[in-house]
Amino acid sequence: MKLNRVSRVDDRVAIRNVIISVADKRNLEVFVPGLLRLHPQVRIYSTGGTFETLSRLLEQPQYAAEKLRSRLVAVSDYTGQPEMQGGLVKTLDFRIYLGLLSETYNDAHQSDLKRTESITFDLVVVNLYPFQSVTAKEGTTVEEARANIDIGGPTMLRAAAKNFLRVVSCCSPDDYGRLLAELAENDARVSLETRFAYAAKTFRHTAEYDRAIADYLAGAKLESAAYVLQN
Repeated sequence: MKLNRVSRVDDRVAIRNVIISVADKRNLEVFVPGLLRLHPQVRIYSTGGTFETLSRLLEQPQYAAEKLRSRLVAVSDYTGQPEMQGGLVKTLDFRIYLGLLSETYNDAHQSDLKRTESITFDLVVVNLYPFQSVTAKEGTTVEEARANIDIGGPTMLRAAAKNFLRVVSCCSPDDYGRLLAELAENDARVSLETRFAYAAKTFRHTAEYDRAIADYLAGAKLESAAYVLQN
């Protein structure tokens, strides 16, 4: 397999298509309207509980005149696939990852986008199921821990971080303010330096998350009555 080597990238990249899927919904009430007000072409794609939260937020009277709710899109409407029961599969879709990993100056990637009628995503705002806080509680079962292992979130974050060439990966609500400030000062564009810094933070975050899961499972014991064995 031949790995791509990229030498040509844009410094400042316009933020137009954003994926938001968060367990920690702090600060969305400021961040999301702020994003949408940056530029009339900004669209937010979201899933599950985050989509419901953002729908309620943007339907509030103060946003009605601006029609901000019209620029919120359910990921399932974009992919054409409903979410798997229990939210197990929401974003693991070819068109999503084509939009995250495609390279701006790669003709084959651009042909794939056109062929599949896909869009590129410029910003991924994701934080993960609260595995660490759940397993820190006394009496948490292995099954409760297993249910709180996030799959799609780390995958999207890692894809966005890998492609810092043109995508911003944001994994913490604490970063919303500074990101909005940079975008507001630069016509809704973000620099390569910022994208690179966020990529480093993202990979550190997902590594710590996976380390917590590995450490927990290594020390956990299956309860004798946890599962009914079928064979």
